[in-house]
Amino acid sequence: MQFKWSVLTALALSAGAFAQSSSQVSVSFDQTYDDADNSLDIVACSHVLEAGTGFTTFGSLSGAFPNIGGAGVVEEFDDPNCGTCWNLTFHTTSVQIFVIDHSAEGTFNIALEAMNTLTDGQAEFLGRVNATAVQIPVSDCNIEF
Repeated sequence: MQFKWSVLTALALSAGAFAQSSSQVSVSFDQTYDDADNSLDIVACSHVLEAGTGFTTFGSLSGAFPNIGGAGVVEEFDDPNCGTCWNLTFHTTSVQIFVIDHSAEGTFNIALEAMNTLTDGQAEFLGRVNATAVQIPVSDCNIEF
């Protein structure tokens, strides 16, 4: 139990240390993130997210799923940026993404459903879009610990 609270405290504290500056990023989708039954063992943030929390699959990420994906801020396995929350804005539409994996620098690779929300159902047609990314408190991703 002590370990669980340590992990949750670390995630909560990382939310308080987020930067308010925005950056331009390239956003694409990967349908791997749309499968609620996929194990967290297949993503770079697996140990951070599984440790004492009870999270085992993408779908177990409570209110965050399906707004999940990889981000370039995660540079390595169990990076300190694992479990952060980001607001992505494309034109006038925004979506909050809970980061569970790595992607190339300056990019987000998110669930198709999340990208369809961001692009008003045009994810497959557009393929990749440029968006503005701002790190926000992890609670804004509706993740329930």
